[in-house]
Amino acid sequence: MPQTVKGVISRSKGAPVELTNIVIPDPGPGEVIVDVKSCGVCHTDFHYREGGISDDYPFLLGHESAGVVSEIGEGVTNVEVGDFVILNWRAICGDCRACKRGEPWYCFATHNASQKMTLEDGTELTAALGIGSFAEKTLVAAGQCTIVDEADPAVVGLLGCGIMAGIGAAINTGQVSRGKSTAVIGCGGVGCAAIAGAALAGSGTIIAVDIDDKKLEWAKDLGATHTINSRGLDEDGVVAAIQELTGGFGADVVIDAVGRPETWRQAFYGRDLAGTVVLVGVPTPEMELSVPLLDVFGRGGSLKSSWYGDCLPARDFPMLVDLYTQGRLPLEKFVSERIGIGDVEEAFDKMGRGEVLRSVVMF
Repeated sequence: MPQTVKGVISRSKGAPVELTNIVIPDPGPGEVIVDVKSCGVCHTDFHYREGGISDDYPFLLGHESAGVVSEIGEGVTNVEVGDFVILNWRAICGDCRACKRGEPWYCFATHNASQKMTLEDGTELTAALGIGSFAEKTLVAAGQCTIVDEADPAVVGLLGCGIMAGIGAAINTGQVSRGKSTAVIGCGGVGCAAIAGAALAGSGTIIAVDIDDKKLEWAKDLGATHTINSRGLDEDGVVAAIQELTGGFGADVVIDAVGRPETWRQAFYGRDLAGTVVLVGVPTPEMELSVPLLDVFGRGGSLKSSWYGDCLPARDFPMLVDLYTQGRLPLEKFVSERIGIGDVEEAFDKMGRGEVLRSVVMF
């Protein structure tokens, strides 16, 4: 029987979010209902509200979540009622060309629940990243659930998006390893997670670059060995500052967690010869990049984009939760505050002012 719960929606571009009743249908084949325990307030949710993702309003926001499976549909075998899970927005298909060649983290046919959650009047909701978990319950595809050992949901739920994207950008995409130097441009949630990932991988020199001293302090607390306040520096100045901290050569891996042409060029020229550039910050559609092709050839190395940290949830989520519970990965430092479901709009304001790494809604 369908259930009515409280959820946070965005009705129109730029309008404040609303807390309202939403209807959760019974799970169909391959679907599950999850009782949401936590949901982080991510920049992506704000982009949905602002129309930066699509105009398919109204949106049911929220996607960085942990919870407990409460109902399962026909044919579901990977989870059972009572399982503690982290939600992910890239349920792999197992059959596409990427999956068949043994690279499921690049799955080209990821999927969500087939049914739509609705308002009480029947209006269909677009679930943010196919999850929609600023709600007491949510309906997702079974493959969007990853079973992990039970831990603080406010902390481990953040692996569902931004924190996994950053850690994975360093470890999976950038292949940071012991002794390599790393620079991270942009030290919000994703950038700080990349720094934590570089530290976990044993990077010797970890350089944090940002225009905000508070964010640079967050970066130091998560493993940065050096910081650069780039406010007032042009692109050449940022590059020179990175080179100065790396023996004049540049970093082995530079991660752009901002996603602007100027920060990407800082990453490109701020790396060592044959170094790696990783783009994990998300550009906007109108942005274009201009770099002399001869420089691309002459500097060698790798230019990569990181999709969700190139993660495989079934592999990475349990491992990272284990490292957290062992005290080897300080995920708890990303939780700036715990808030109620009615506080999302205020959390967006705090995020925009750079006051928090993550506000987390608790249910």
